[in-house]
Amino acid sequence: MEKLSIKIKIGDREYPMKVLAHEEERIRKAGKIINEKIKYYREKFGIDEQQDLLAMVAFDNVVDHMEAEGQTNSTDSILLEKLKSLNQEITQAL
Repeated sequence: MEKLSIKIKIGDREYPMKVLAHEEERIRKAGKIINEKIKYYREKFGIDEQQDLLAMVAFDNVVDHMEAEGQTNSTDSILLEKLKSLNQEITQAL
């Protein structure tokens, strides 16, 4: 697999990295989302300290991840119950 050398700017720093060609777009999009969140917290709360901004972004991302994970678990549970129900109906029909 071909790796590309790219630079991602997060906050006021550039980070060189090597990524697989098919992951480049996703990596760049992640950097863009982080920078948008940094800008949001800077403007909303008047925070200028980069470490504080990055901490807020990290916290925000973990909360989002936990919420998405909870939704996935809920969806999985609903799907499992429906599959059990369908299995019972098929068993009764046979």
